[in-house]
Amino acid sequence: MRMLSALVIALAIATPAASETVLINDGRVVTNGAAGIIESGDVLIVDGRISAVGPNVAAPRGARVVEARGAFVTPGAFAAMSELGFSEISGSGAPNDADVDGDLVAAAMDSAAAFNPTVTAVAVTRIEGVTRAAIAPSSTDSMFGGRGALVSLDGQPDSVMRANAFMIVELGETGATRVGGSRAAMWPAFEAALRDAREYPTRYRSGQGGAVLNEIDAQALQPFARGQGMFLVHVESAADIRRIIRYQRANPSLRFAIHGGAEAWQVADELAAARIPVIVDPMVNLPSSFERLSARLDNAALLNAAGVTVAIAPAPGSVDAHQARLALQLAGNAVANGLPWDAAFAAISRTPAEIFGVGGQLGRLERNYLADVVIWDGDPLQVTSAPIAVFIEGVEQPLVSRQTRLRDRYRPTANR
Repeated sequence: MRMLSALVIALAIATPAASETVLINDGRVVTNGAAGIIESGDVLIVDGRISAVGPNVAAPRGARVVEARGAFVTPGAFAAMSELGFSEISGSGAPNDADVDGDLVAAAMDSAAAFNPTVTAVAVTRIEGVTRAAIAPSSTDSMFGGRGALVSLDGQPDSVMRANAFMIVELGETGATRVGGSRAAMWPAFEAALRDAREYPTRYRSGQGGAVLNEIDAQALQPFARGQGMFLVHVESAADIRRIIRYQRANPSLRFAIHGGAEAWQVADELAAARIPVIVDPMVNLPSSFERLSARLDNAALLNAAGVTVAIAPAPGSVDAHQARLALQLAGNAVANGLPWDAAFAAISRTPAEIFGVGGQLGRLERNYLADVVIWDGDPLQVTSAPIAVFIEGVEQPLVSRQTRLRDRYRPTANR
């Protein structure tokens, strides 16, 4: 009988909850759209999507009504760059899929194949209000960091929502170090790699081979080299950013977004004109390297004021498997340094979705958008606030993680 009970409980945990019809009533609704923030607004969720948003939305027969009582109701946060789902312990050896050594594959690294939706950090991140993430591992031997993926944090087996979503490229100091030690070698190598990819498979089948890429990497890079995907480029200095702007101008079919951009504020007008988005860390303000000499805390605010598309995420080098949830805290710091609140919240929700090509599905509380919805006990950009309900595609998620279970097990009052 005990074994049967345990089996029933295990099956209940393993079986995903079904989407239901839910009316979130009387919240401070952050739509991230034309309606702005609706005071005393309602959100109706039907079949995993937003069905209606506004004041005085009627609850259909059989709908579950959740009383927000004036609390913030927002789209779920979108981690714009992370190694989430690749490892349980970032410093571990063999189980750590976040670090790739060797030169067998670089551009061909496939984030979707390595993502594990059951690792501890997924639940830890989800209960902080993050419902989606862009993920990619770190490479240490090539300018190419592989193919990133977009994932849901619902913990289900089919939670990779888009594989091959972007290609990671190092084109700053790190990239130069990996390719001959100088930008003078890096850019010719990058251009040669794109030629190899565009000419795949002809030159490889003829026995000529690639100038810089093996066949595996050339095949993986080909769609991006032909303008069918986005390059997410790590650069920091204004000089490197200008080089990317010029390169895109000369190759208009290619798409670029920048991750890092510590000195992006110096070329804000040029970035806005080129329509190149930037994913920044608002806390980068120290000259930790020569390419960050002009870093400053109001980088995000200056970029936003110039009309640059700005998202917020931890800086390259600090996007480990456990820190994606810090995006909300970083956005709050950006507000403290001049970024308007609505722009800061969009930078961790709507804007990442738009940068990665899913802006028509995620990041807004508008009709027909996927119902990733979070209700908060305070301002979501304040570190003292936390979600009181999280929905992913209309399914309410348990606010439970390994950390909360350990807290409840060992706190002094647990057994009283």
